[in-house]
Formats: sequence, C-alpha cells, structure tokens
Amino acid sequence: MVFGVHGALWGNAMTWWDHDTGSIWSQPLGEAIAGPRKGETVELLPMSYTTWEAWQQAHPDTEAMDAPARPTGFDLGEFYLVVDFGSNAKAYPVAGLRQVGVVNDQVAGADIAVVIDPTDDQRWTVFSRQLGSGADEDIITLTVSDRRLVDTETNSTWDPTTGVALTGERQGQVLDRLPAITSFPDDYDTFWPEGELWAP
Repeated sequence: MVFGVHGALWGNAMTWWDHDTGSIWSQPLGEAIAGPRKGETVELLPMSYTTWEAWQQAHPDTEAMDAPARPTGFDLGEFYLVVDFGSNAKAYPVAGLRQVGVVNDQVAGADIAVVIDPTDDQRWTVFSRQLGSGADEDIITLTVSDRRLVDTETNSTWDPTTGVALTGERQGQVLDRLPAITSFPDDYDTFWPEGELWAP
C-alpha cells in the first residue's frame, strides 16, 4: 500500500489514507477506521527511539531522507511508550522508566524488557528477553550497572540500541527488538481503553 497524510486528526492523532482504496487509517493503531479496508491493520515493525549519531554508529550504511525541519518541541519525558501486541497493550511512562532504567515485564505472555539507554535518557528500545527456543530457551533479566546494560544471569553487557551482547558469556548473541510507539498520556485511554499502565 502507498499512504498519504489525510490531514484530519482522529483521537488527537494523525490519520493517513491509502492510494488504493481511499480508506482512512489511524496512525497510532495502524488500523483502517473508515472506508473499504475498515478494521484491517498493518504490521507494526520493531523500532528504536535514538539519536542519528547513535544510529549511524550501529548502522553505518543507513541512508536517510534529508528533509528540512525545525527541531521538535517535545520532550521524550512527556510520553508513554506503548507495547501493543493486539491482544494486550501496556504503557510505560518515560519519566518512570528513566528512574529505573530497565523494566523486565510480560505483555500478552511475552517476556520483554523496556530499556532506556543508560548513557542517554533520550533513547529507548523494547527487546524480547527470550534467547533461543525449545529446550535451549533462556529468559534473561536485564538491568543497569555502572551505566551499562547487563543481564543478571551472566553479567554480559548488551548494546542498548541494537540488542547485541558486547562482552561476557553471551557475547555475539542478539535480542530481538519489538514494536512499540510513543503516546501522549492523555491519548492512551482513547486508543487502548483496555490497556494496562506500568508504574515504578
């Protein structure tokens, strides 16, 4: 599908329209709210909120569109991070996340870690805490120690943006990044009325 900006707000958030059918889509939900595709959803892909400098260090071959824009007036600390797995959603206030650094949690039965970069509290990523599968499956617990992201089981250190183990017994292993988005606190109940809210 090819999307365009619809221009109207729904629930105080941006809407799109698709060129194929003209259906209107909710940006936070990724769901068509009007038109022939009403009720359909698009897949939310894993993402990180980070600086361009940190992203280039981790992904030096990245190409990016250079579009002139003014700096945003938003502070990340004003937002919730929302993990939405369809059957269940949970919001994590960034101000609280900054106090603890990492939250090891479960959402819809999935073991996750919501991570604020210990070296820059303007960066966040959500990871699966599951390594391997079947009999070889491990569920790790992440924490912050000396401004490093480490697991409590082996004290291996992990890159807080890419999820790659940098040192220790698990060096070279990779945590899967999971989809999550930001939401204004006042809008969370609008889009996820059955969602949970984490508190430190």
